[in-house]
Amino acid sequence: MEESRRTEQAGLLQSLKRLIVSFVCCLPMSLLGLLIMLLLIYNSFSVFCLHLDPVPPIKSTPSLNHHQVLHHHPSVSLPSTATLTSSSKSDSLLLLAVKETSSGFIQKQNVSSTNAERRDELTPVTTQKPQGKSKERFKTRIKSFLYKSSCESLFFMTWISSIESFGDRERFTIESLFNSHPNSCLILVSNSLDCERGTIILKPFTDKGLKVLAITPDFSYIFKDTSAEKWFERLKKGMFSPGVIPFEQNLSNLLRLVLLYKFGGIYLDTDFIILKSLTNLHNVIGAQAVDLVTRKWSRLNNAVLIFDKNHPLLERFINEFTRTFNGNKWGHNGPYLVSRVVARINSSSLELGFSVLPPSAFYPVDWTRIRGFHRVSTNESEANWSRKRLMHLRKHSFAVHLWNRESKKLRIEEGSIIHRLMSESCIFCNSSSLHYSY
Repeated sequence: MEESRRTEQAGLLQSLKRLIVSFVCCLPMSLLGLLIMLLLIYNSFSVFCLHLDPVPPIKSTPSLNHHQVLHHHPSVSLPSTATLTSSSKSDSLLLLAVKETSSGFIQKQNVSSTNAERRDELTPVTTQKPQGKSKERFKTRIKSFLYKSSCESLFFMTWISSIESFGDRERFTIESLFNSHPNSCLILVSNSLDCERGTIILKPFTDKGLKVLAITPDFSYIFKDTSAEKWFERLKKGMFSPGVIPFEQNLSNLLRLVLLYKFGGIYLDTDFIILKSLTNLHNVIGAQAVDLVTRKWSRLNNAVLIFDKNHPLLERFINEFTRTFNGNKWGHNGPYLVSRVVARINSSSLELGFSVLPPSAFYPVDWTRIRGFHRVSTNESEANWSRKRLMHLRKHSFAVHLWNRESKKLRIEEGSIIHRLMSESCIFCNSSSLHYSY
């Protein structure tokens, strides 16, 4: 009986299939095509649509810890920038984020307060690093370095780039600095160089007894009690865009100002050849260009800054940076910033106690002509010009800016002006750095 029932069901199923096929075949082609299209659309929707269960508010699950919340909603993952916005992270991590994620990482943080609170609550406790220890490390290391070192002058450099990009050019800037200032101290503010590999890079200098410290910055500590403090907090919260200009460049522009304001000393970019001592200079900034008619400066530059601690002009620079920050205009937060601030000072600069040095002091070679200074003379006329130029540089210039953007890929030809200046400013004069290619 059971067998006959199965046979009867199979017969009915076959009859139903034939009926369906006959019905479909009798349909007009247009209607048949429409039916197929609807089936395809439904199939595509089911394939590409991701169905997520709604995430309940965090407050509704107060008894769940971080692990339990993520386990309860396996389809929910934390954004990669979540740890960047957490106020409990060490500020030095922002330095890595700037380099690793380029200038767009802040824009990704522009989220609602509800989502921000949710991410903060979901942040694993194990990843949190107390700011206090970071601040104490920076503060203690700086004080210890300065206490143990008898510094004739205090120099600052910043390197907010990868350790791989710290090359011969940058090392030679340090070399020429110590050639002219053997009893001075250099603080190299850098996250990437504050490591074992960075210690090896700087070892030739420390082995000679030269005083140099690579240290990771603590931005909250450095910026504290200046207008940069609130600006930095707004930055971490993603309240404004860092712009298209590499953010590490703009961060360096601010960092140099605040470091000098807090400690006093000399700031240098890492693409200079130092020709003579800067120790007798106080509260000066250099002009990059001069108006040919008025003979007054037309643009200043911030690649060299020499100022006392708490100098009022530095405070004006810092306030201008935080008030007018624009990450989309090259130079707006650097050379153009110092230029427009000084230009607004109607009274004599002597009232604020600073001087503007002529281009010959730090920028004797315009960026449009730097290429020729890397080449050897090819005839007697060029040779005579090179000799006169060398004499002028030795007499009137404290340093020569190499304009990194324009010259970093140039080869230094033996006998060129740059090669001769380096030969006179070196410490490790048998090294290959005198012939390196940028």
